[in-house]
Amino acid sequence: MRALVIDDSRTMRRIVVAALKALEFDTVEAEDGRQALDVLESGTEVDLACIDWNMPVMTGYEFVVAARANPAFRDVTLMMVTTESEHGQIVKALAAGAHEYLIKPFTPDAIKDKLQLLGLVGYEETV
Repeated sequence: MRALVIDDSRTMRRIVVAALKALEFDTVEAEDGRQALDVLESGTEVDLACIDWNMPVMTGYEFVVAARANPAFRDVTLMMVTTESEHGQIVKALAAGAHEYLIKPFTPDAIKDKLQLLGLVGYEETV
């Protein structure tokens, strides 16, 4: 599986990438929504996009709207990973087509839990 990590903060991209790599994802990075669309439009296969909301050039919300408007990207799972915690923002992102919403700060286990809910990561069996 491959994930596209979209965040204007290099540090935050590193944190998300580390959590995803621990779950055996290959990763690609983008600094804003426009750059992320360029990645998708280049033909790079992506299963998951982890998207910050507040970015220059194109926000995460604008990216979700644009990605959902293109049928070629309909199978990409979109998960907001952002500090935007206002209920209205969460509803807006989900209504636009995001599948899940994770509020920063978060733990690697929180990402894993969300990805399990989305069916992108299996549940570990306990003995």
